[in-house]
Amino acid sequence: MKIDSVDFFYLAMPVIEDIGDGSQDACLVRVAAGGYVGWGECEASPLPSIAALVTPMSHSACHPVVTSVLGEPVDGPADILRINRTVRARSLDLLQAAHTLSGIDMALWDLLGQARGEPVWKLLGYAKAYPKLPYASVLFGDDPAETLAKAKAIQAKGFRAAKFGWGPYGQGSPELDRDQVVAAREGLGPEGRLLVDAGTVWVDNLERAEKSLPALIEARATWLEEPFVSGALDAYAGLARRSGSVKLAGGEGAHDYWMARHMIDHGGIGFVQIDAGRIGGITDAKRVADYAAAKGVTYVNHTFTSQLALSASIQPFAGLAADEIAEYPLEARPVAYSIAVETIERDSDGYIHVPDRPGFGMTVEPARFKPYVRDVEIKIDGQLLYRTPTI
Repeated sequence: MKIDSVDFFYLAMPVIEDIGDGSQDACLVRVAAGGYVGWGECEASPLPSIAALVTPMSHSACHPVVTSVLGEPVDGPADILRINRTVRARSLDLLQAAHTLSGIDMALWDLLGQARGEPVWKLLGYAKAYPKLPYASVLFGDDPAETLAKAKAIQAKGFRAAKFGWGPYGQGSPELDRDQVVAAREGLGPEGRLLVDAGTVWVDNLERAEKSLPALIEARATWLEEPFVSGALDAYAGLARRSGSVKLAGGEGAHDYWMARHMIDHGGIGFVQIDAGRIGGITDAKRVADYAAAKGVTYVNHTFTSQLALSASIQPFAGLAADEIAEYPLEARPVAYSIAVETIERDSDGYIHVPDRPGFGMTVEPARFKPYVRDVEIKIDGQLLYRTPTI
């Protein structure tokens, strides 16, 4: 098979709010080859991701991503790896390329699974896909009362774990943060697994981050996620030495395998969270999953958008029995639910299962997401480089 087309769609809600909710828009990717179609999703701002696909060449390490993909053969995993590496090399200085590549790589794995009639996790070499315990992923409330109400609602829905993040957490005093954490713990009950996401709010301020630990330890939080930006490895390592029973989690900001590996090797994290829509797709995500397993670090998907992205993000660690916890978007916007027909639901024991169907096991019907498509053209000197594809 040779790649016939690569199409990017910019989807968005009518109104975008200034909050930490990445499900308000989407950069959806469709790749066609040999009569088959695969779908992927970039976890990034759609417009610059599209621009990276078609931008004119700046120099030998700054090619438009599409020139490394169109017309290439894709008959097996080795071809996807080759395309991935080609994009990395030819678009080395095009910093948005990793996000653009992520959606393409994801779609290629879905396409190959469709062609072979196998789920992606089998193509990745796993003999079995293990169930994952989903944690409801939500934002902190504007105040502890709202957080308490959210936690109670999550507990009432039967979720055994939940993550609260962003919002006001870390923006004020440690005492205000403690009130939020106490509210979350109270709402989840004594048995619920509590996870906290600081959203890089302290950048590299180890002293301030350390002040959050007593409340987290008291509330028996499983992890503190992204207290710092991804590159602040010294701060991560310093906090990890002081965090006691609360492990550190991070890695969603990694744009390649090496960034994630540095978080593991030098940041002292106990959980590495990888977004297949950012790191370079399924290819790089699987490399991180293998490395984390060898280092005794738990791999977790990062997913706050669509069900397509959820299925894709589980594939790289589907065969790791010990790595059972998985992020599950609970407050995604309607645009996110317009992408895939199917939803991954919990079973009677509260677990989710990656689909045992070809590719990602998700059906994408363009008519469903058409109402959210933004009409985009990119021109230079009158030459049309991109136009929203026909649905």
